[in-house]
Amino acid sequence: MTNVVHSAAPLLDVQHVRKVFSGAGGLLSNQEVVALDDVSLALQGDQAKLITIVGESGSGKSTLARCILGLTPVTDGSVRYRGKEISQMSRAELLEYRRAVQPVFQDPYSTYNPFYRIDRVLNMIVRKFKLAGSKGEADKLIDEALRAVDLRPHDVLGRYPHQLSGGERQRIMLARIYLMKPRLIIADEP
Repeated sequence: MTNVVHSAAPLLDVQHVRKVFSGAGGLLSNQEVVALDDVSLALQGDQAKLITIVGESGSGKSTLARCILGLTPVTDGSVRYRGKEISQMSRAELLEYRRAVQPVFQDPYSTYNPFYRIDRVLNMIVRKFKLAGSKGEADKLIDEALRAVDLRPHDVLGRYPHQLSGGERQRIMLARIYLMKPRLIIADEP
């Protein structure tokens, strides 16, 4: 009798991903641009790792990140999280995916709604993902997250994104990640 060991599905499994943008040559053009062509990678989720994807400007790194995050649909191939194709996830599964896989975008300014103060942005995250049972607990979590990224809550809460420096906005993104405690962080030139 042989023992067969079945390994769990990878945390993230990207297989043969292809992304083609149509009409890339302008309004009246039918030109297609291949941004990704047969990209595959698999990440096991058992231990912390740092993995980088390196390439020249315009080589598709940001497009790959957006495909993994489910923000840009793939033309062909699949992106799976723990064995489940992200494009076929239910609303509840997608919410869990959004909590487990968090982005750090290259441009922290475009990440935030310019009409929302930072305290509202962070409180929305706490409420949406049910991270706290009360307002007091939410305030404590937000305070802890801001301090963890070397921001003083009284300096940033109540302010709009445009009132913060680029570095402060980047640290707000890191505070969001601290709150969410994701399994995977996709950082696009942080």
